[in-house]
Amino acid sequence: MDWQNMLFQNWSGIVRTILVGSMAYATLVVFLRISGKRTLSKLNAFDLVVTVALGSTLSAIILQESVALAEGATALAVLIFLQFAVTFWSVRSDWFAKAVRAEPTLLLRNGELCVEAMRRQRVTPDEARSAVRAAGGNDLADVQAVILESDGTLSVILN
Repeated sequence: MDWQNMLFQNWSGIVRTILVGSMAYATLVVFLRISGKRTLSKLNAFDLVVTVALGSTLSAIILQESVALAEGATALAVLIFLQFAVTFWSVRSDWFAKAVRAEPTLLLRNGELCVEAMRRQRVTPDEARSAVRAAGGNDLADVQAVILESDGTLSVILN
């Protein structure tokens, strides 16, 4: 095992990481400012995927010498543009919004578990009870509703 190359290869790699990393970061910040707050929101699963993809792309730009800054910046711009386009059309078209966005699902109503809905959404009764406790409830009877939101979080409405 070559310990020297594993710990330190050369100064040019470090300088490249600092320079390209700084420029890629600045590029991402500028693109996010231009695109608006909605780009990094976590309103649904699609938003989360885009956020993770942006982070992965930034990482590739910084660490992979085979990815030039211009190519990486283009990849970031494409992801942000596509996110903008999807959210633009989601706001303006109900059918498009339904195609790309999950609807919230009622998992518990008036203290009673909605077993079929929980099965379809792959949520266990223990997970619902945990959400109730996290919201300050002690018993399912204390709960008006538990809703699996489109971003995957559980909302609890106490009586």
